[in-house]
Amino acid sequence: MARILIVDDDDQFRTMLTAVLVRAGYEVQEATDGGQAIKLYGASPTDLVITDLVMPGKEGLEMIVEFKQLYPEAKLIAISGGGRGGSQDYLTMAKAFGAQRVLAKPFSNREILELISQVLQG
Repeated sequence: MARILIVDDDDQFRTMLTAVLVRAGYEVQEATDGGQAIKLYGASPTDLVITDLVMPGKEGLEMIVEFKQLYPEAKLIAISGGGRGGSQDYLTMAKAFGAQRVLAKPFSNREILELISQVLQG
């Protein structure tokens, strides 16, 4: 069973995504920002990290850069609903900084599950 760390400051979204992934057979950990995610991953690495990009505290782009320095083998999917500039700019930067895949919110359960499968399979 693959282990996934979800990083998102939106409690409702994080809870919904966790439920979808648990139903699909994944073991899930949750973090509310990038700083917490780095600590959790350091203590117990997961097979995949799914991170939002716009968050208070340590935001997603900063977290991706730090993750890639500390854990170059980490697999990352960046998700974003945008912010003032819209999600595409953030997602393009996330890919440049080391995310394997990116996905704009909102997305369907099928879309995220297919992307997870692709990234986990290499």
